[in-house]
Amino acid sequence: MQSQAVQQLQKYLDSQVIGQSDLVKQLLVALLADGHILVEGPPGLAKTRAVKCLSECIEGDFHRIQFTPDLLPADLTGTDIFRPETGDFTFQAGPIFNSLILADEINRAPAKVQAAMLEAMAEKQITAGRQTYPLPKLFLVMATQNPIEQEGTYPLPEAQLDRFLLHLDVNYPDEESELQILRLNRGEAKGEEKSTPPVLTQQDIFAARQQVLDIHMADTIERYIIRLVMSTRQPKQYDDKLDQWLEMGVSPRATIALDRCARAHAWLSGRDFVSPEDVQTMAFPVLRHRLLLSYQAQAEGIHPNRVINHILSLVGSA
Repeated sequence: MQSQAVQQLQKYLDSQVIGQSDLVKQLLVALLADGHILVEGPPGLAKTRAVKCLSECIEGDFHRIQFTPDLLPADLTGTDIFRPETGDFTFQAGPIFNSLILADEINRAPAKVQAAMLEAMAEKQITAGRQTYPLPKLFLVMATQNPIEQEGTYPLPEAQLDRFLLHLDVNYPDEESELQILRLNRGEAKGEEKSTPPVLTQQDIFAARQQVLDIHMADTIERYIIRLVMSTRQPKQYDDKLDQWLEMGVSPRATIALDRCARAHAWLSGRDFVSPEDVQTMAFPVLRHRLLLSYQAQAEGIHPNRVINHILSLVGSA
């Protein structure tokens, strides 16, 4: 039952976020794998629209937070408010206490705000003063970054990046998709009636997550994931080129993420087992932001995708 509901959701999102089927699918993977997603791409590519459409289809509150250099941690988490009538301090919850968060241009916020986000994403709680407050059980952060304009930004440190389950690069749509976008926008401007979005309850999502965890993964696939991870930590054992490109390998968090995401990808594809192709597909968004490239690789303009492609060619799935 849950698989049919999620398939209907995916079909609806594809009709509303045209030309970004990969973004839609990876959003659902993050939702099913209980993780957060970092999306990078030029302005105007429906990053915000995607998460807003998703929020319409999920039982839970949605909030968009525009990150700016003058943002304070309390603007995010909330703060204690003095009540003169009682003489007590009462905690006023901030926007982070919603189920679905859009952190727009997260790298424009200073380190203190990023640290507050780190606790929320990693621990599903926030600390204000001496008190710690739990966040909703259903909690998903989709953060965006603009790769073009870097002035006035605060690059996310590796510890913060590692908290994101997935990192997506969003590209321009093709010609046919661009035409469909134009027609969809014209119809919305004319006030044409939209199709009714399907709604997933939180119970549906938690049940689907349990089904994802129950997907069969063979021992050979588990060992394939381990070999992929170990190749980033011991690159010299695999290839001199890989050794020159990598400064540091990925953490066990990447291993866990690759396992969860491969299962979610298989479940979305309608299978009850994980294939090597699921692992290979998810290796890019899972490892892309976790690989620390050497100065030599950066100077040569080596993209993490090229490194991951090279790793997949070196590490056999059998």
